[in-house]
Amino acid sequence: MSTESLLERAAAVLAGAQETDARERPAESARTVWDELRAADALPPLDTDPAALVALVCEAGYRGTPAPLGETLLAARPLLAAAGLTVPDGPLTVASGSLDVRFTHVDTGSRVGPLGARGTDDALRVSGTLHRVPWARAADAVAVLTEGPSGGPVLLLLEAAECRRAEGTNLAGEPRDDLVLTDVAVPAERVRRVPAALVREAQWRAGLARAALIAGAARRCVELTVAHTTSRVQFGRPLSHFQAVKQEEAKLVEEAALIAAAVEAAAAALADPGTAADPDTAEFAACVAAAQASASVAEITRIAHQLHGAIGFTELSPLRLATTRMWSWRDEDGSEHAWFRRIGRRVVEGGSDRLWPQVTGVGGDPSR
Repeated sequence: MSTESLLERAAAVLAGAQETDARERPAESARTVWDELRAADALPPLDTDPAALVALVCEAGYRGTPAPLGETLLAARPLLAAAGLTVPDGPLTVASGSLDVRFTHVDTGSRVGPLGARGTDDALRVSGTLHRVPWARAADAVAVLTEGPSGGPVLLLLEAAECRRAEGTNLAGEPRDDLVLTDVAVPAERVRRVPAALVREAQWRAGLARAALIAGAARRCVELTVAHTTSRVQFGRPLSHFQAVKQEEAKLVEEAALIAAAVEAAAAALADPGTAADPDTAEFAACVAAAQASASVAEITRIAHQLHGAIGFTELSPLRLATTRMWSWRDEDGSEHAWFRRIGRRVVEGGSDRLWPQVTGVGGDPSR
């Protein structure tokens, strides 16, 4: 199966998702989307080109798809695979936070240190609360990063039935549920000790997923706004013929293009075979995409709503459905300020020799 064919079939499925049903029954709607993707043979396999996965998540953002495609395809599945855990077939989500984690089988012969006794294996018992987990009620399982009982990060795969949910939503009505864990027994085969680099990867992958969703929603805002100003007539001519409107539309297109370019660059870096040898390249590009996407949301939504007028704020206006998602996504997994600080630290730590290649994507001495 070609990547182009897969994306075409997936886009057709995403185009048919019903927004009204999603707001009333988000978990059922997400399950329907997943079942239809599987039935259409449009669910990407694990070895799908990362650039194609990013493109599919952009399409989900454009369509406002009521399913955790970004969380599953760009975050949970790659992290589980990298850690050597079994990757479930269904929808997944990711979470992180401080939890009470203890060994299930304590090694009674080990010395008790500051972190407690050691375990005879990696089986754990976990208690605590994970806050505002995206699409938790629709996910089959949750990939959880937390600190292990021996110190250092661990990645756990929790099944949905093991968690008690306190349901919540974001501004757009998408599920953001608290997961309450009460002495949950996690067998050793669903636990992996992971390096700090994988924790960083989880963070920038989540940021890239949000950036891809925002890129798609931004494209939707541009299309809706151009269509509205072209068809809406005031003072005897379409709004799009007024110079002030043209200038605002130009700014709108510019901001959407900035996001699209940043996300495309991150997707290219992620798909580059050299990324395995130099993962810092993909991380830097993903951070830039996340920062640019979050930073552009305010201007895009301002212009789109200003040119639409009051009609853009109605409950089921296509514009409002896009902009409320963008307002929510821009702060989830880090605002632009957090991403810009992270980029700044990376640049300073890398020194001046690495700055030029990072900015331009090419090596060599910039003075030549």
